[in-house]
Amino acid sequence: MLADDRRGRVTEVADRVHRIEHAFVNVYLVTGDDGRVLLVDTGLPAAWNVLGRALRELGRTPADVAAVVLTHAHFDHTGTAARAQAVLGVPVWLHQEDHAVAAHPYRYAHENARAWYPLRHPRSLPVLTSMVAAGALRVPGARGLRHAEPDAVLPVPGAPRVVFSPGHTAGHCALHLPDRGVLFTGDALVTLDPYTGERGPQIVAGAATADSVTALSSLDALVATGARTLLPGHGEPWHGPVAEAVARARATGAH
Repeated sequence: MLADDRRGRVTEVADRVHRIEHAFVNVYLVTGDDGRVLLVDTGLPAAWNVLGRALRELGRTPADVAAVVLTHAHFDHTGTAARAQAVLGVPVWLHQEDHAVAAHPYRYAHENARAWYPLRHPRSLPVLTSMVAAGALRVPGARGLRHAEPDAVLPVPGAPRVVFSPGHTAGHCALHLPDRGVLFTGDALVTLDPYTGERGPQIVAGAATADSVTALSSLDALVATGARTLLPGHGEPWHGPVAEAVARARATGAH
């Protein structure tokens, strides 16, 4: 463990892959063969200082960050994307179907009304409260993004392959590092649902998912990678066959 305080935990979860857990949202740092760093998702606005501290403890500086790749455009994953563009001058990659949401973080499709979830799922209250405290209600829009094309191998540290996995959002993509056996699942498959507080492999509740039927179908694309280390947008990493995690998610179903 590199750092552990109330503002964020940083752990190495795979070969040259570090997880930053902040306000129940995961951000990942991938170090390439040349020492440059890829940021996978950007967390909420208050994660900015945590990111800087993590880089320093890894022996890196902000100048070593070469790119950002977003699995999708929800506000809890794009919270520091615009700042990374402005301060670090790095390209931000995202599937083009989510570019409009990135520009307008609170205009996104979801199946169910959100207000009643904390009442029916009180275990979500600490999660949602922490997210609000970390800036969930003040995320700036991000524009001028590059298109992460499905099946493409992006020219960024780690050379992740884009795995199109829509449902949570129209442009959701997972990212596969085949040489490291790692799959960044974003919110296509999580091990903590912020809206219910439930743990274990699952898709995110309809409070934030645009189409749960499509989301469950997209799990096939995750299985096809054969990955054995799954790094979700929320919750603990999953170590084991991706097919087993997907089977559990399908058994849990939609909320």
